[in-house]
Amino acid sequence: MTHPIEELLEVMRRLRDPETGCPWDREQTFATIAPYTIEESYEVSDAIERNDMRDLKEELGDLLFQVVFHARMAEEQGLFDFNDVARGMAEKLIRRHPHVFGDASHRTADEQTVAWEAVKAEERKAKDKAGILDDVPVGLPALTRAAKLTKRAARVGFDWPGVDEVLDKLDEETQELKAEIAAGDLPKAREELGDLLFVMANLARKLDVEPEDALRGTNRKFVRRFSAIEAELRAQGRTPDEATLEEMDAIWNRVKQAEHQAG
Repeated sequence: MTHPIEELLEVMRRLRDPETGCPWDREQTFATIAPYTIEESYEVSDAIERNDMRDLKEELGDLLFQVVFHARMAEEQGLFDFNDVARGMAEKLIRRHPHVFGDASHRTADEQTVAWEAVKAEERKAKDKAGILDDVPVGLPALTRAAKLTKRAARVGFDWPGVDEVLDKLDEETQELKAEIAAGDLPKAREELGDLLFVMANLARKLDVEPEDALRGTNRKFVRRFSAIEAELRAQGRTPDEATLEEMDAIWNRVKQAEHQAG
């Protein structure tokens, strides 16, 4: 009986076959597939947030297919294959967990985090990536990358002492943004807005909050409350564009108050 991963690898090989494969699959490259890889990662996260385990199984399969697709293209170019990817991952995990696979003594979670970073620093050095920020992926969502950049810098002492100092910086950046808006300098305002968001990502790190998670939660809240506005107006035979801002704001506040009382 064929092992499932072998079956998947064979499916991928046939899809990329120069003679009998799928025209769309054959013409793809690392660059054209990369956006789909990112999209599938988000769909995995979405299934987890919805606690939909049936959907999660399917989305994990889609994400695995992305790995298989990239590995197949690399194999065609004589670079590496799927087994090399899997083997490299296993070796990395064993190397980074000597307390499990080696002779190192038992570690607490905090001690393991410190040791993990030390191993990663050695790996960066071996890759000629001496800078502590060198391997923070550029393709990450901007808020997530900002939080990771500041976390890396904080490990060598480049950090505010506490939350209060970050809040002070937040006030400072807000005033600078207001000044550029008042001056009508939109390019400068854009830069200051970026600075403000960067400080917000830093604040999230200080509070041990994932900024993308926090913003996703607010997005869900906005959708829920705005949908309630639409539902109430629909019951009145109207749509949002037929209502005033004051009317919609009043419904929003009632929904908000009801949520607070419920919870």
